Amino acid sequence: MLFQVKMQVHIPVGTDPEKIKQLEALEHDRAKALQLQRKWLHLWRVVGKFANVSVFDVDSPAELHDILNSLPLYPFMDTEVTALCRHPGAVDLVD
Repeated sequence: MLFQVKMQVHIPVGTDPEKIKQLEALEHDRAKALQLQRKWLHLWRVVGKFANVSVFDVDSPAELHDILNSLPLYPFMDTEVTALCRHPGAVDLVD
């Protein structure tokens, strides 16, 4: 199942910058692991924001929920999840 997930990160004012730096490093490692597992297919930065638009390929909504909850920055995120399906007019451009 494919899902588009919009993630916006909101770090509370006064949060220890070193803690945030550590969480960002852990977030990077977790995102990389999920990409290598082919669960996190696309990761696009939103220009000018601490946000991204991503596409996940998971077996169920529950799996996506567990993945999102596993992200180190999840406690600071607002997420918007949209289920996706292939459009009948889509052209496959992959060789």
